[in-house]
Amino acid sequence: MDLCVTIKGVSFLLQTGMGIFGNSVVLLAYANIICTEPKILPVDLILCHLAFANLMLLLTRCVPQTMTVFGLKDLLNDPGCKVVIYAYRIARALSVCITCMLSVFQAVTIAPAGPRLSRLKSALPSLVLPTFAGLWLLNMAICIAAPFFSMAPRNGTVPAFTLNLGFCHVDFRDYLSYVINGVAVSVRDFAFVALMLGSSGYILLLLHRHSHKVRGMRRSHGGGAETRAAKTVVTLVVLYVLFFGIDNVIWIYMLTVPKVSPVVADMRVFFSSCYASLSPYFIISSNKKVKAKIVCAAEQDQPSADNQESSER
Repeated sequence: MDLCVTIKGVSFLLQTGMGIFGNSVVLLAYANIICTEPKILPVDLILCHLAFANLMLLLTRCVPQTMTVFGLKDLLNDPGCKVVIYAYRIARALSVCITCMLSVFQAVTIAPAGPRLSRLKSALPSLVLPTFAGLWLLNMAICIAAPFFSMAPRNGTVPAFTLNLGFCHVDFRDYLSYVINGVAVSVRDFAFVALMLGSSGYILLLLHRHSHKVRGMRRSHGGGAETRAAKTVVTLVVLYVLFFGIDNVIWIYMLTVPKVSPVVADMRVFFSSCYASLSPYFIISSNKKVKAKIVCAAEQDQPSADNQESSER
């Protein structure tokens, strides 16, 4: 195994391992919060669903990609490729949609109350689950073409207008279907990114205008929690947009050439998965509820480990 392949394999392995571990920890922490706390904020439900979508993305894309880089072949047959590619497309779409949803919900939460906005704020908790269902149905419909073009790798050369994922091929057969698929995915992504940027800009504007008021609320009414949540949302959006930009620069390049180099495809996979791998650690570091559950679990494990060590002595 040459140095380039080794570096690529180790990079994917670290990214995948860190991402799966981080998102699993966030999911377990939120599962405990949902079971033990009587009232769950919309932002907590959204962050929990974001961790699930990111975990699904890593399992369906980065795990087989890592195995392929290390030389494992014939991982999936045609039906397996169709299921995995379809699940990956949905997970990737949900990642951008739920990040956008998080930004919009947080913007509504901290916006100045008015007659109509007050009703919307009170209705936010009841809108979370229907919005999840709508996003799932929307993306399942948009991504429905992916299974029809997915297949296990064939021996020989890779045909033109085929995305070579290593463990699977996505063969669009002609330039028109190749471009239509790419444009449909890009339009959906750019629409949600534009919406999340607009709502995040509004959040920053509100935080800037009402900084003194927010400090007063923090002292007297506990308004600091909303401010911390707003800053968390804005940082997640910035993180997503950074990797989204790199991802789509590579994607636009891939749409302009009939045959994509495996190195270029691997670079796109790596950068498009960075958000899924890094975001859970930012959630853990910035969310007091999640951090408290992790610390509590660690403290519960510590006495049992000490007791076991004492009994062994």
